[in-house]
Amino acid sequence: MKADLALDMSSSISIEEEDALYKKVILRIVPLFFIGFILSYLDRVNISFAKLQMAADFGLTNASFAVGASVFFWGYMLFEIPSNLVLQKVGARAWIARIMITWGIVSMLMIFSRSEPVFYSLRFLLGVCEAGFVPGVMYYTNTWLPSKRQSGMYSLFLMALPIAVVLGAPISGAILESMNGVVGIKGWQWLFILEGLPSVVLGVVILLLLRNKPSDVKWLTDSEKRIIETNVAREAAHKSHRVADAFNRLLKYRR
Repeated sequence: MKADLALDMSSSISIEEEDALYKKVILRIVPLFFIGFILSYLDRVNISFAKLQMAADFGLTNASFAVGASVFFWGYMLFEIPSNLVLQKVGARAWIARIMITWGIVSMLMIFSRSEPVFYSLRFLLGVCEAGFVPGVMYYTNTWLPSKRQSGMYSLFLMALPIAVVLGAPISGAILESMNGVVGIKGWQWLFILEGLPSVVLGVVILLLLRNKPSDVKWLTDSEKRIIETNVAREAAHKSHRVADAFNRLLKYRR
């Protein structure tokens, strides 16, 4: 009876009202993940900006930096699927927050990378900690938005990458130049501190502000919550989550 009532309410809402509802949802969710994506890019590539000062400080070679850059992706690749599996168990909000907090901490710990083993270990650990962030964001939004709304949201989310590319170099360069020697800390060390700390802060903000389900938030009315949950449930009834089904569909399309 309740499901039928929710379905009636969902079908009776006008297109304009539904657009306004999902705009409110996207404005609550996307900005946090947008900033998170920018920070994730900066924390994975800032060694390229710190390279000259780090090499002069303790003699890491070009080959060492190349290995350190690739080691990150080994950690990311190996732990991507395990991270996604844990996310489904503990909830997207808490796991995304954990991802951001731990990668920010590891990024800041890069200030101690004064030898190749430590440098490689921290880069690998950074990849491990960051694994699952983008899939986690997609999983989270899948519980709030129907498919026809997700493409627009993902477009906004992925715009963070070119913005990070444009802003990353001048911000990192300014930190290296202006902070070098402040309170006895080298510029490259300040770079890791100042670009890692925001990830920790944002992870805490996500943990405090976001909720896993529409029914848990206070900024939606009861009718808005029912509309969102009904739309998501309607689509979920036609989706398959089995690996075997994915392979079967792939084989079907190849024929």
